[in-house]
This record gives sequence, structure tokens and C-alpha cells, in this order.
Amino acid sequence: MSDPMTQPGPARPNPPLTRRDRRRNRIMAMTALTTVWVLLWGTLSWANVISGVLVATVLLAVFPLPPVTFAGRFRPLPAARFLLRFNWDLVVASIHIAWLALRPRHTPRGAIIAVPLRVNTDLNLTLVGEALSLVPGSLILEADRATGTLYVHVIGVRTIEEVERFRRGVYELEARIVNAIGSPDEVRRLTDSYPAGPPQPVDQERVPT
Repeated sequence: MSDPMTQPGPARPNPPLTRRDRRRNRIMAMTALTTVWVLLWGTLSWANVISGVLVATVLLAVFPLPPVTFAGRFRPLPAARFLLRFNWDLVVASIHIAWLALRPRHTPRGAIIAVPLRVNTDLNLTLVGEALSLVPGSLILEADRATGTLYVHVIGVRTIEEVERFRRGVYELEARIVNAIGSPDEVRRLTDSYPAGPPQPVDQERVPT
């Protein structure tokens, strides 16, 4: 049975944002854009942080983002756990990709994997997609807002078991992000069973069947 929250129904107008809400959303957007800028440069320095703030300011002024209400709650300890695990994943994935590139007489295999997230919000979809794309070896090809599904190209996948292991890893990443900044309702959704993804990769690239 489909989740009733995903069923089409009469559109309900969003309540108007207060000045405080607009200010908070703008700060969150600038923080997120600045963080992505620093991560792309790969070096934490005052020059990168200041230039990131300037770039984020220009982007928000010239290309204003649609209002995305942040209804969550920042939790320092889960956020620190997310950052530590994210840095660890960067190191492990970099070593893995380097080994694939240097391994003699080996053709890397990959697959496009569909991962329906449990928390279907624009913010969660964006943060999980950004985190996956920043880790070497995985790249977001498409994000379906209607179903909250990410389509990820993954390199180094050889078996269906490895596909399912990667999908479980995405759910663990989603849980770390939601536990760090999600609302109590979003955190409760993490206790739901994993959405039933397709039994096979969406597009198998040399993945044996």
C-alpha cells in the first residue's frame, strides 16, 4: 500500500514565512553553499571561507533559491559523528579508487543504483546527494523529488550483494544526516523499514546476473 503522504491531493498553501524564518533560511542556505565551496576546494582556510561567503551571497542575490523551510534541530554530537564518518569515507573511497586505477589487467565495473530515501524532503534529498557526490566513486545522476529517489552511479560494483551493501550504506548516511539536523518527526521515520528498492540495479554496467 502506498504511503498516504505521497498520494496526490488538493494543494494546501504554505503558511507565510515570518521575518525570522526568512533570516534563518537565508543563513542556512549561505552556510550550506559556503560548506560546499570549501569542500570543493579541499582546503579549510580563511581565504576559502571568505570567498565561499562572497560566492554564496552573490548566488542568493542573483539566483534566489525557492523557500525551503528548515524545521529541524541542530544536534552537535550527531553532527560531529557525521563529519568524522564522512571524512573517513573520503579516505577509504580515495584509497579504493586509487587501487582500482592502479590494479593491473582489471576493468572496473559499475552500476546505476536507485535508492528511495525514507525522509522525502528537498533538504534531505539535496544533502544526501551532495554527500554522495563528494565521495570518490559515486555520482548522483538524477534525483526524483516526487518519490524521494536518488539514482547513483557507483564504480567498483561487481555483484548484486555489493549493490545492496551500497544501498544500505546510503541509508546509514541518510540516518546520520537526519540525526544531525532533522526534525523529531524525520528522526522517527528512520525507524521505518528500508523502502523496497528495485531488486536489480536500474542500469547494470557489467554487473553479473
